[in-house]
Amino acid sequence: MRAPFAAIPFAWLAAAASPAAAQTPQPAPAAQPLTLAAAVDYANQHYPAIVAAAEDVTASAAGVGVARSAYLPRLDAFWQSNRATANNIFGQVLPQPVLPPISGPVLPSASDDSVWSSATGALFTWEPVDFGLRHAGVDGAEAALARARASETLTRLDLQAAVADAFLTLVAAERTAVVAEADRDRRSVLQKAIQTLVDNELRPGADASRADADRAAAETRVIQARAAVVFARIALGRLLGGVTVGPIDATRVVDGALPSEAALESGGGMTHPEIQVREAAVKQAEATEAALAVTFRPRLYFQASVSSRGSGASASGALDGGAGGLALDRVNWAAGLQIVLPNVFDLESLRARQAAAAASTRAETARNIETTLAVTARQQSADALLQSARDVAAAMPVELAAARQTETQARARYDSGLASIAEIADAESVLAQAEAQDAFARVDVWRALLAQSVARGDLAPFLALARQR
Repeated sequence: MRAPFAAIPFAWLAAAASPAAAQTPQPAPAAQPLTLAAAVDYANQHYPAIVAAAEDVTASAAGVGVARSAYLPRLDAFWQSNRATANNIFGQVLPQPVLPPISGPVLPSASDDSVWSSATGALFTWEPVDFGLRHAGVDGAEAALARARASETLTRLDLQAAVADAFLTLVAAERTAVVAEADRDRRSVLQKAIQTLVDNELRPGADASRADADRAAAETRVIQARAAVVFARIALGRLLGGVTVGPIDATRVVDGALPSEAALESGGGMTHPEIQVREAAVKQAEATEAALAVTFRPRLYFQASVSSRGSGASASGALDGGAGGLALDRVNWAAGLQIVLPNVFDLESLRARQAAAAASTRAETARNIETTLAVTARQQSADALLQSARDVAAAMPVELAAARQTETQARARYDSGLASIAEIADAESVLAQAEAQDAFARVDVWRALLAQSVARGDLAPFLALARQR
């Protein structure tokens, strides 16, 4: 049996102390009382995690564009003018980035004089055949995009579930406060009646002391219940982006008819976002493995170039000290095919990377299976929880009516001297507990409906129920 007034949940205290809750309060999302559906919609548009997830999708979509751009040819062009000496020498050096290249014959003698040189050109490069490498890159980028989209969907689902749960927590806290206040008021009336009997020496003074103690305990529970309402508002406000939560409209939850057992059947046709994320992770790992499988294949390029150069130095050794080298007086063009073979010494490294990629694929596949099992178990548990909550809600009217009748009879027996103060105090406690459980019963049905929707991976049917009047 649930205690009539539970202790304040630690989650509320943590929410109140969190940095987000400590921010300057923002205006409430709307002037009218906040409904469950409106709270979820507001958070879905303003919570930072949603914005971040959407931007991740945008970045991944751009990555697909980058991968597809690899199919486009390249056209590189340049222009260069420089003033330099023209002292060439026979021989060669190993590839390095320090010595600038120089062309032309070796002049008869060295000179410190310099001349102008100029050059311009363009190089067109196209890879008509890559043996699947670019296609594998596009597949990997598309898998990353699918994973980002699934992650965004899962983030939205988690946020919507958290906001709905926080709203229902606030509803339960407010109902608890109402029940606590009603219990305090009843005990205040009883305290006054007993004090009158004691003053007239019709009851012992111990009865008045017991009534005073019960009244003080009831007042303490009211204080705790009101504090719980404050903490629940802070927790909901944090999930709404730091807004100040005002009055809420819980009419649909508290007073409306409970949804039928088949109300959420329409929400079970989609794949759960958690499974979507894991399936996308498997495809991304498989794309990485496929890309490595074609990495060691040769690459075929078609290239064409046109260039022109000019120099102030001639083969005879004469140097033009003027600006003659700025003119372009020699033009060349070239076209052909180029086959680039991979570095044979990268083969061992490639094999290691392929082994790692295969292991990653197997790991993601195992995680996918584990996630599927977990989601299935949560769905089964949610169905059982909903049935239990419905059964409790159906039984509560009988329990509440019996508790009220017991309290009325106990009062009558006490007034006629047939019952002790302990009996009527117990009856008051039983009534308070029944009222609290009755208040929780309807909220628990909605919590179970929420859990069932979350387990199915789609809150749309649940929110549709919350919007009904």
